[in-house]
Amino acid sequence: MKRSLSIYFFLPVFLLATACDLEQDIEVALPEHAPQLVVECYLQQGKTFKLAVTESASYFDDPELPLVPDAEAFITHNGRRIKLTYNPKIGENGTKYYTHSSTEIMQGKPGDIFGLEVFDKKGRKVTGFTKLLPTVSIEEVEWKFNDKEKAYLLTSFQDAPNVNNYYRYVTYIGKTSTKADRDFTLDDDLTDGKRTSIGSAYDYSRNDTIVVSLYHIEKQYYDFLGSVDDAKSANGNPFAQPSKIRSSVQGGIGIFTNLAYHRKTVIIK
Repeated sequence: MKRSLSIYFFLPVFLLATACDLEQDIEVALPEHAPQLVVECYLQQGKTFKLAVTESASYFDDPELPLVPDAEAFITHNGRRIKLTYNPKIGENGTKYYTHSSTEIMQGKPGDIFGLEVFDKKGRKVTGFTKLLPTVSIEEVEWKFNDKEKAYLLTSFQDAPNVNNYYRYVTYIGKTSTKADRDFTLDDDLTDGKRTSIGSAYDYSRNDTIVVSLYHIEKQYYDFLGSVDDAKSANGNPFAQPSKIRSSVQGGIGIFTNLAYHRKTVIIK
């Protein structure tokens, strides 16, 4: 017993004495970063065409918005090629930044195909396509209080049968809020053709104003959002696998899609 105790006593001392020899500086040769065009464009019925064009930056670059002033952008539809003007500005609600826009209003119908072309003087070119989806209506928004006067929310809609559907569900507390209370995506793998309900926890108080939005989205947007969430989760986490953004465009990074949504505003009473 005495021998074992003496061994355990001197073991930390031995490790402490040799720890200095375990430290070694290692130089890692990183490949040179080749900036790519980054595009973000969401088409909305009855709205003007807007998109943001920037370029990717190295992890070690100074934090700034890498604009591409010489980039040219076009939206194509039914044989037309609509040019967007470079005019950087913040969107109406202050949460989106756009670099290119037009005064023309988007007009289309479900099934229409819209194209995107972006290129610059360095020879880089980004293209993409989006197919307009029909709006899926929110049929009902219900709530129920528990004994602590907190309410849960239940949002119901009808899923179309025999087709793969994807959705984004977003709620805000207050009409002017810019930070979503809930924001997630779902598919209809288990609810094809069924009336679908989305519930919440008992998170709401009496007289809360809740803005509920149901987006009917393309699979390419569903995959993009999922990859963005994965990348956020992996950032700074030594135990997470690095995640690559799943773009819907070719020749660069980003998303080009359309937003078909139905929105309801309710007051919890």
